[in-house]
Amino acid sequence: MDFDTPVNRRDTHCVKWDAMEQIYGVPRDDGIAMWVADMEFQAAEPIRNAVRDMVDHGVFGYFGDDSDYRAAICWWMQERHGWSVDPAHIFTTHGLVNGTAMCVDAFTSPGDGVVLMTPVYHAFARVITAADRQVVELELVNQDGRYEMDFDAWDRAMTGSEKMLVLCSPHNPGGRVWTRQELEQVADFARRHDLVLVSDEIHHDLTFPGQVHTPMALIEDIQDRLVMMTSTTKTFNIAGAHTGNVIIADPDLRTAFAARIAALGLSPNSFGLFMTTAAYTPDGAAWVDAARLYLDENRRIFDEGVNKIPGVHSMPLEATYLAWVDFTGTGMSREEFTRRVERDAQIAANHGPTFGTGGESFLRFNIAAPRAQIVDAVSRLQTAFEDLQ
Repeated sequence: MDFDTPVNRRDTHCVKWDAMEQIYGVPRDDGIAMWVADMEFQAAEPIRNAVRDMVDHGVFGYFGDDSDYRAAICWWMQERHGWSVDPAHIFTTHGLVNGTAMCVDAFTSPGDGVVLMTPVYHAFARVITAADRQVVELELVNQDGRYEMDFDAWDRAMTGSEKMLVLCSPHNPGGRVWTRQELEQVADFARRHDLVLVSDEIHHDLTFPGQVHTPMALIEDIQDRLVMMTSTTKTFNIAGAHTGNVIIADPDLRTAFAARIAALGLSPNSFGLFMTTAAYTPDGAAWVDAARLYLDENRRIFDEGVNKIPGVHSMPLEATYLAWVDFTGTGMSREEFTRRVERDAQIAANHGPTFGTGGESFLRFNIAAPRAQIVDAVSRLQTAFEDLQ
């Protein structure tokens, strides 16, 4: 697999590169886009072959008989995660932001509280607020540069108006792989406060050496309130397919979700189904394993270089390709360190406050790119903060 050859994405309707100057003021020709969470790598050959076959056929009609697609999902979850999935429990949504929004719609009412462990993926709060629900932020504890959960504090913060908890596992942006013990505590918390537990596990395949992701579905006595969300899109860099899996074992929750799908007239696009079926194969698995090793070296280079800047700390990644960098130690205001990254280094990175409480001193950098780009980014950042050296 070739992860080193750059792919020019400018002028391809790519939001990551073509909207960078408008949103961040980073020049599109000379800047580096490290914000949107997709990779700079071409998709795996089996996926590209599947799309070529569709193009060669030339007729793009309605999709029928999704048994192979469901079987591929079940095979992957069993093979890669030790999780046995009933194919009848799988719903297909237009990505997992849509999946989250559908869960909010199906399982809560206007005015209800939806719990987030912040800082966390910004789209959760966006869809919750848009649905006229209340975002309830439970702040993670930054313990020596690593996020921990504080259930005693969180228990005290609950009011009884909360109906749902959205868990990000592995965590974005902190890169934590939650331990089985932590997941058991999350399950206990959901039971204690009678919450539907939505577990977004979109990054579950992108763990680093020594880390093992545990699907929430493997935690005991939680199935009656659990909604699992997975997808090929982050794993295989096919986010534009907007295809996600919402997997629900509990029949009552499943009936409620199916009713909202039917009421909104939703059905998946055929491109996403063909691509997912092609991805969840042994050849797809080989691509993922190669990508993980490549990303691990990118992680090492980025963290080593950024952590040499006095007062800057990149939170150690256990999963994902999203580096969460804390600028607290520089003593600079958020405006100042952001200006240096965007204007001096000419790098577009996600602003920490968009991830909620606890993100104020951070920027998020996407390291899923050819290694030369990561080396360049590190050099630019060191130069932008060279007066601290």
